[in-house]
Amino acid sequence: MTGTAQTAAVAASAPGGPPGRWEADARARAARLEALLGDPYEPANPHGLRALFDADGRRTPPPDTEALLDEVGWAAEFVPAAYGGRLTRADLLARALRPVFRRDVALGFGHGITSMFATGAVWAAGDERLRHEVAALLLGGGRATILHHELAHANAILRDEFTARPAPGGGHRLYGRKDVVINASRADAHVVYARTDAARGPRSHSVFLLDPARAAPGTMRHLPRVETSGMRGALFSGLEFEGRAVPGDTLVGGLGDGVALALRTFQVNRSVICGVVTAAADTVLHSAVRAATTGRAGPVARRWHKPLTGVFADLLACDAMATVALRALGLLPGRAHVCAAAVKYVVPDLLREDLEELAAVLGGRGYDLDSPEYGALDKLVRDLPVAGLGHAGTASCQAVIVPQLRTLAETAWFAEEEPPPELFRPGAELPALDFRTLGIAGGGDFMAASLAGSAARLAAGRAVGGQIGALAELAEAFVAELRALRETCRTLPPYGSRGLADPAVCVLSDRYSLLVGAAAVLGVWEGQDGTDPFLADPAWAVLALSRLGARLGVPVPDLPDGCVRQVLDELIRRYRSGLGCDLDATVLAQ
Repeated sequence: MTGTAQTAAVAASAPGGPPGRWEADARARAARLEALLGDPYEPANPHGLRALFDADGRRTPPPDTEALLDEVGWAAEFVPAAYGGRLTRADLLARALRPVFRRDVALGFGHGITSMFATGAVWAAGDERLRHEVAALLLGGGRATILHHELAHANAILRDEFTARPAPGGGHRLYGRKDVVINASRADAHVVYARTDAARGPRSHSVFLLDPARAAPGTMRHLPRVETSGMRGALFSGLEFEGRAVPGDTLVGGLGDGVALALRTFQVNRSVICGVVTAAADTVLHSAVRAATTGRAGPVARRWHKPLTGVFADLLACDAMATVALRALGLLPGRAHVCAAAVKYVVPDLLREDLEELAAVLGGRGYDLDSPEYGALDKLVRDLPVAGLGHAGTASCQAVIVPQLRTLAETAWFAEEEPPPELFRPGAELPALDFRTLGIAGGGDFMAASLAGSAARLAAGRAVGGQIGALAELAEAFVAELRALRETCRTLPPYGSRGLADPAVCVLSDRYSLLVGAAAVLGVWEGQDGTDPFLADPAWAVLALSRLGARLGVPVPDLPDGCVRQVLDELIRRYRSGLGCDLDATVLAQ
């Protein structure tokens, strides 16, 4: 499809009408894409898991599926509706992306979501000209990539950086080298986070939007492709700049705004990543259920009850956390940064542990890429760390959370009002995501307030016993942990002190993030309207909170009778009905 034709096709399918239509439109697009991608287990399907595994083995992007995504204008999901795209709310963006990530994380990153990472700075601080240029590029089938600044604890993608030095006639000249950049060789725009001040500090970097086709000869060099152990189907290579001219009109925002723009946009990236990779883990859980049920006339063997139900509860919890963080970006944009970092801190650990549990169920079949029914485990184990869910991601989240803890303990915890109920209520109309309104400091802690409020409302349930009693007991245990954390955090050194880097202090971010996870689970459970009887019932929340509590080390009551059986029955029902293990019980292609 030509760029002009593709732009027209995208415009024809862009969201229209009032916010009440946004959710229905996003879900319809996701369902259509799910149907177009087809049965992932059909060997002859060019977009099925076997074809995607084969492309991974060849270390190439899957050409047929990339062509399909171009045909449907998938990149329009990353362009705000005000500029002709489909992006309205962040939670709906994640829902629209899940059909691709459910099949292949590398495809999702290599073909699309990297453009979102890159262009977030333009939506946050670019002038109207830059915004329209980027929108036209993506809507016309182009790609953008991000050239990160170097971070502490950096992995290969985040290692090394570029320097922009003032040029005599105005503008800057760009120098430096990065060996690992996703889509460096086929991007139509480079969003470069370059150092413009040698001094360390919040004004050290600036952001530039560059067209690689306009680089003067000899000032930009493409470096060879880099082979990675994970996301092998994505294209990683390097770039080197030797005095490339950077005109003044390519500056995004103001000079020195780079660090602030990174902090503002990373909270979107973190939350979306958590929302989409959970769908990839869903595929592995379905494989494990298949392994535990195929060839059996009777019920699932008892030894598999705990891992299967536990992972199912974890995936619901991960979806709850990601959904709350994504919805907060539109509803509470000036206050969502700590919540987003906490969710990104917790979800990767849960998913890694879940894959280990599922590996015990799948055995050697989980590493057989000749088997689309079972081989997704091996690929996801390799892809997750490269997708930003490794140590570098954890360290960057700690850098957001730890400096906030003393202030939150002194001013917010047990003193702040709860967030609006729309944050947790399915189907609630929410404002559009506006990158310009995202905050990076202050704003209190609405998740801690929600946790305390949920526990207070459940307190009377302790006398009832059963699952409600267990839920009330768990909620109070998490609130007691928040009280203990408050006392500890009040003694922390002030912001800017080197003492905040002490490993013992960094551990506090573990405790805090698990409390945010518990608050999300309780909030989502309380927000149910009864449309889904399983989610309205406390069994899944009890199991999810019990697992979070065990990780945190708080007192966890024995699971009530029938709790595991209820969750297992729902898991088997969803598997046999072709439904996803997410909060939406998404209808999957068969």
